[in-house]
Amino acid sequence: MERVYNFSAGPAMLPLEVLEKAQKELVNYKDTGMSVMEMSHRTKAFIEIAEGAERGIRDLMEIPENYRVLFLQGGATMQFSMIPLNLLPEDGSADYAVTGQFSGKAYKAAQKLGTVREAVSTKAENFARIPAQGELALDGNAAYFHYCMNNTIFGTKWPYIPDTGAVPLVSDISSCILSEPFDISRFGLLYAGAQKNMGPAGLTVVILREDLAGHARAAVPELMDYAAQIKGESMLNTPPTYGVYLLGLVLDWIKEMGGLPAMRAYNIKKAKVLYDALDASSLYKAAADQASRSLMNVTFFTGDPELDDRFVKEAAAQGLLTLKGHRSVGGMRASVYNAMPMEGVEKLAVFMKEFEKKNG
Repeated sequence: MERVYNFSAGPAMLPLEVLEKAQKELVNYKDTGMSVMEMSHRTKAFIEIAEGAERGIRDLMEIPENYRVLFLQGGATMQFSMIPLNLLPEDGSADYAVTGQFSGKAYKAAQKLGTVREAVSTKAENFARIPAQGELALDGNAAYFHYCMNNTIFGTKWPYIPDTGAVPLVSDISSCILSEPFDISRFGLLYAGAQKNMGPAGLTVVILREDLAGHARAAVPELMDYAAQIKGESMLNTPPTYGVYLLGLVLDWIKEMGGLPAMRAYNIKKAKVLYDALDASSLYKAAADQASRSLMNVTFFTGDPELDDRFVKEAAAQGLLTLKGHRSVGGMRASVYNAMPMEGVEKLAVFMKEFEKKNG
């Protein structure tokens, strides 16, 4: 069977070149006589893999020297608890922007661990837009301000980095990491699950400003203590070794593509193909407000659930898979992360027009 165009929100497709290289090295990695999957994380070969992956992500994202990069487990969801356990004093408070499901889950998790405020919410509008800077009810004494940069389910993206003054900015960038350059120094902490834009599920990347480590509560388990993870070089327990290896291959691929500026330009072109098709259509409606549209997740619907289901089934028959929208939004969702080639996006746009001719 030929490979399909997988529009899944995650785990998502990987670059074919990366998969082919991993396939070539699967059984015998660089004449070690074993697969990376069989390799001890304490061996010289794997330490070189891990150091190379950290060096690669630092170079591509231009991460300043006073930030640490951690390769952890537990997904972005684990960070919903790790962040307040490390950054939120028991007598302090933190601000949360709730603009989608995952930022809502982060807010709910933090409520169990301390005092947190909802600085803004767009739930009443079904998370169809991103609030403006002036809508943020900020606390100048907050321990940190948390937001999700790209909302995978609703197809929205913050078009700006919030200005929180001296309050550390914390962001979940799971679905937009490595898709475009931005100023890391504006943030105190960034985190991302790998399964959307970096590699397979199981690896989580945390980028942490050094001065924010070392403040964990006394009862925090060692594995959830950023300072302990920094000291242990992300190896307090066995790290997700194969995920780190594949991350390194993805980083090499992005570098060959021209780095993050080139990646952003490519992603803009891909998303434009779909948004142009939506804007020219009388059948489809975009789920996200135009000013808040994501480059990574394009959400749309016809308004008829039965017609939406038919769209998904007929698209799948043409090799356009996993287009069903999340149940909280309905309709369709095309996730066009870095690895989605232009050919896949163009084929989807053609299908959309053909489907409209038959059903519009």
